[in-house]
Amino acid sequence: MANEIVNAQALNSTIEFLTAMVTPALLISATGSLVLSTSTRLGRVVDRVRQLEERLSELIYRDDKDDIPLYDKRVEVIVDLLDKVTSRSRLLQRAMTWFYYGLGMFVLTSVCIALAAFLTAYRWLPIPIGIVGIMFLFYGTILMIRETRMATATVNAEMDFTWELARVVAPKEVSSKYRPKGRNHGLSTAKLSERKVPDTLSGE
Repeated sequence: MANEIVNAQALNSTIEFLTAMVTPALLISATGSLVLSTSTRLGRVVDRVRQLEERLSELIYRDDKDDIPLYDKRVEVIVDLLDKVTSRSRLLQRAMTWFYYGLGMFVLTSVCIALAAFLTAYRWLPIPIGIVGIMFLFYGTILMIRETRMATATVNAEMDFTWELARVVAPKEVSSKYRPKGRNHGLSTAKLSERKVPDTLSGE
């Protein structure tokens, strides 16, 4: 009877230990996914910056500036987009840094849980370390929310300019069919894509 009680206690301790190890493992996996997606977004933003830089250089060094519709507006929009995507890249870099901090804390939590199994006096140690990792993850998520809002603003600004350019270069009998309605001017993307507008800015 005594052996059965001892074995049950040992089994419960083993199950408790394994359960404690699962939680940081799940957080490590989730944080790794966030790091991967953030890194992918950062790469796309960097590519976008290079495209806008090339587009700006082409406009500045062209000789037929007067023949380009809305030339000054084009340059202004590209500079504004460059400012937005640069801010986005910095936010993404900061977010990825905080995600890595959180990842490190979760790994350290797993190590502390393993040590606590042998050193019962330090069983409290994994808890504050895990909380710190969660706070890092939370702050990185806030930065990602800000970056997402900036990405939306960037797309809206580019769509607004594309619509303005379409109204300028399109024949009057075509542009007169559409009237500005709100921020997006009530023009669907499908209708804009049906007509090829020269030298329009390409969005993400």
